[in-house]
Amino acid sequence: MHQMKTMFRRLLASALPALALVSAAHAVEPVKVGLAIARTGDYAPAAQGQLNAYQMWADQVNAGGGLDVAGVHRPVQLVVYDDQSDFGKDASIYEKLITNDKVDLLLSPWGTPAHFAVVGVLERYGFPMVGSSAASLQIRAIKARNIWFPTSAVPDKMATALVDLMREQHVKTIAIQSIQLPFPQEVRTQLLTALASSGIKVAVDRQYSPGIQDMTAMVGAIKSAAPDAVISLSYPSDSILYMRTAREQGIKAPFQFVLVGPTAPFFHKMFGKSLDDIVTIGHWSPHQAAWPKAKPFFDAYVKRYGEPPDYLDVALAWMSTEILQQAVTTAGLSHDKLRQAISSTTFDTIDGPVRFDGVQNVSTPTMFLQFQKGEAQIVYPASTATAKFVPKTSWDN
Repeated sequence: MHQMKTMFRRLLASALPALALVSAAHAVEPVKVGLAIARTGDYAPAAQGQLNAYQMWADQVNAGGGLDVAGVHRPVQLVVYDDQSDFGKDASIYEKLITNDKVDLLLSPWGTPAHFAVVGVLERYGFPMVGSSAASLQIRAIKARNIWFPTSAVPDKMATALVDLMREQHVKTIAIQSIQLPFPQEVRTQLLTALASSGIKVAVDRQYSPGIQDMTAMVGAIKSAAPDAVISLSYPSDSILYMRTAREQGIKAPFQFVLVGPTAPFFHKMFGKSLDDIVTIGHWSPHQAAWPKAKPFFDAYVKRYGEPPDYLDVALAWMSTEILQQAVTTAGLSHDKLRQAISSTTFDTIDGPVRFDGVQNVSTPTMFLQFQKGEAQIVYPASTATAKFVPKTSWDN
């Protein structure tokens, strides 16, 4: 009997390496998820939050047992390239992700120009991608089959809604300043059209080139006109410049709107209480009780990164992962099945239900955020508002 036990132990010992090899051969392959994003360059500070959202999503999925790929759970592996804030690099990077890296899924880059730069690549390879931080009238013009835009901040609808909000606040005169970049220029054009029949007088309308270093004269002209509302159609760096100059000169307009930048955490760190009562684009707030996923996401992000998420770009990035994850659960990794699922499903997100008609989200209404006591509240429309509009009466110096 002792000899038989000894022989059995020897056989088992010799079999263990073979069993280990079999187990390794049958190990679940990770789902490779590729993206390019600005990790260096001018747009890196704005894009960091979006990358944070992607990394948090991948870690949460893996901690929960992996991504459900039509019933099979597989770990997520992010493949990330730096586009160096150069939108001209994005097309070649996404082509490399598809052809060389053989990624299974794609996440979107930061910014409208980057999204449009990769549309041709997505169409050529029939590779579906849910967008995030992009908005343009061109969204409806393109007939792409492999990209979708979750945002509701589209210039024509946004301009009409902005005029509606200003009329609610009894604005009679307005000053506009806008950077000469595609998205702000689209907003300006649509805003001027909407203002034409609104009864609101345009007292100042100035444009400026990217890279502006001094707004003293421009903001001085606004101060002289003393309008009820100031609309700064700006990107993050010049939004900072407007806020600094407006604070220095004591602009007293009770309605002040700054296009892109205020939702980013670094903006609040720079301006503190001066950010209170500034209005900006955005259609998400953790305070909307009708969206049960909103507050848990906010809390998880703050716990991980020690600061609130960007209420626009980070929220959109997270929504894109939710949409992609839900589609993969039902459709797997087949591009054709994913395309069909994304095009026809209503998704449950931190921003409520999302459904696409063509490439555009048609479920989420146009909204505006206002910072109140350091937190972003939805103040328009009334149907989704988490707080009432508060006139801006002071700056914190």
